[in-house]
Amino acid sequence: MNRPRKTAIVTGASQGIGAGIVARFVERGFDVVATSRKVTQSTEVTASERVALVDGHIGETTTAAKVVETALSRFRSIDALVNNAGIFFTKPFTDYTADDLKALVSTNIEGFLYLTQRVIKQMLAQQTGGSIVTITAALARNPIRGVTAAVPMITKGGLETVTQHLAMEYAKDGIRVNAVAPGVVFTPLHRDTPKEVMESLSPMGRPSTVNDIADAVMYLTDAGTVTGQILYVDGGAHFGHW
Repeated sequence: MNRPRKTAIVTGASQGIGAGIVARFVERGFDVVATSRKVTQSTEVTASERVALVDGHIGETTTAAKVVETALSRFRSIDALVNNAGIFFTKPFTDYTADDLKALVSTNIEGFLYLTQRVIKQMLAQQTGGSIVTITAALARNPIRGVTAAVPMITKGGLETVTQHLAMEYAKDGIRVNAVAPGVVFTPLHRDTPKEVMESLSPMGRPSTVNDIADAVMYLTDAGTVTGQILYVDGGAHFGHW
């Protein structure tokens, strides 16, 4: 008998890293629920028998509920979650506003919380374990002078912490919780960043690609005894000065 296909949920899926992760899951035989504010308008991800699209702001509880409902009604299980949705911008610390903080917390923290809670509840009900991978940032623990990202990194650092706490909380249930911490990545987010600036942010002089990040996510999704891990994909930027 053929084994039932597994189902993955990917947030922030309309372009860049999220779209690349959706494509990789489909290649590996997963069904996928892809979500972002306007994922149905994406030119990189399209709906199909294997891919369901859900529009909505991930920082709203109604979106999280709709994503889970779609996964169960279309594909009948949830086996993997990739929390990729996130916003990032830089400015001097003293210039960040209350609205900036609210936007960062809404997408980066609330977006993680509402969906991950629902996914873990479903995984516990299924009693088959599962994988949760969150995209954080190498900058959270390793600042780079000139990259003024202190307030966004409040949220990314929090995601690293909750990753390790959840990994311990649900280890006996077979639910593995990990994170990928990219450095600079060639994505639409950096379309206006000069190539030489991007190269200067990696000791290897080679920013990561979407495929590099997707490789890391697939590894953590498959790695049956890896949990609580923060996997850096940053060309070595996290471990020293260059």
